[in-house]
Amino acid sequence: MEHYAGIDVSLECSSVCVVDANGKIVREAKVASEPEALIAWFRSLGFGLERIGLEAGPLSQWLFAAMKAAGLAVELLETRHVRNAFKAMPVKSDRNDARGIAQLMRLGWFRPVHCKSLSAQETRSLLTARKLVQAKLLDVENSLRGILRGFGLKVGKVTARTFAGRIQELVAGHPHLERIAAALLAVREILRKEFAAFEKQTRRMVRADQQARLLTSVPAVGPIVALTYASAIDDPGRFKSSKQVGAHFGLTPKKHQSGETDYTGRISKIGDGAVRTALYEAAHIMLTKPVKGCAQLKSWAMRIARRAGMSKAKVALARRLAVIMHRMLVDQTPFNAAAAAA
Repeated sequence: MEHYAGIDVSLECSSVCVVDANGKIVREAKVASEPEALIAWFRSLGFGLERIGLEAGPLSQWLFAAMKAAGLAVELLETRHVRNAFKAMPVKSDRNDARGIAQLMRLGWFRPVHCKSLSAQETRSLLTARKLVQAKLLDVENSLRGILRGFGLKVGKVTARTFAGRIQELVAGHPHLERIAAALLAVREILRKEFAAFEKQTRRMVRADQQARLLTSVPAVGPIVALTYASAIDDPGRFKSSKQVGAHFGLTPKKHQSGETDYTGRISKIGDGAVRTALYEAAHIMLTKPVKGCAQLKSWAMRIARRAGMSKAKVALARRLAVIMHRMLVDQTPFNAAAAAA
C-alpha cells in the first residue's frame, strides 16, 4: 500500500505524520528539525513513501535539499496554498498541520515550489544584508535631522560627504547635542564603510555571475536589479514560457469571474516582492531618465501612460522587462531593442 507523509517544520522539533492510501494515520511523531534526524526516522519506518511534503519556510529549503540528496521523494509546498487549504480547520496545531499536509500529499492537492540553489540563496542573503545596512544608515541620518530640528537647527540639503561636517557645525556650542551627534555620526561612519563594502562585493558578484552580467545589457538594469532577478529565477528552465514570469512575480491583474460578475483588479502582488520592486525601479528609470537603447520600449510604455496613467505604464513595463530578461537567460543572448519591442 502507498504511504504519504507531511512535516510541519518548527525551530526545534517538527511534527511528522504518515498516512496510507486510504487516509488512515499510520505513524505520528515529534522529530528534531535536523536533516539527519528526519532521514533516520523515515528510514526506520520499514516501508517506502510515495511523497513527503513540507511547507516552504526559513528552515524548509535546508531540510528539503538534504532529504532530496538522501533519495527521499520530498516536495516543497507553496505557503499560500497550504494556508488556504487549512482555513476550514477548526483547531490549528503543529500536529494537525502535519496531518493536513500528509492528506494534501495523498490527494495531490498541492503546487510544488522551486527550491533555490545554494548560490542563489547566498546572493539573496547578500542583497538582504546590503538593504538592511542601507536602511539603518538612512534611519541614523534622518534621526539626526529630526533631533536637531527640535532645537531649530536645520540641516538642509547636503551630500553624503558633507553631512557630518554640517552636523558638527550646527551642534557646536551645545554640549548635550555634541555628545549625541558624535555618537550617531560614529555609528553612521561604520554603516557607511560596511555599505561601501557591500557595494564592492555586489559588483564583484555581477562580474563573476554570467547570468547577472548578461542582464546588465538591458537599459536601466544595474547590478542590484540584475542580481535580484537572476537569484530569484535561479533556473530559467523551470518556466515553460517567459510569459509565466510576470504572473510568478505578481505583476499581472487579479481576476474574479462568477456568474454575471466579471472583475479585473489590480496586480496580484504575489511572489517575490524584492523582484517586483527592482523591476518597477528599472521601469521608472527607463521612463523618467534619458536612457539610450530603449526608444521602442519607452514609446510603447508612454502610449499606455497617456491612456491609463504613468503608474500603470511603469507596472506594464516592469512586467515586460521580466519577460524579456527571462528570454535573455533562456537564449543566453544580450538585450536586443528590436526583438524586445516585437
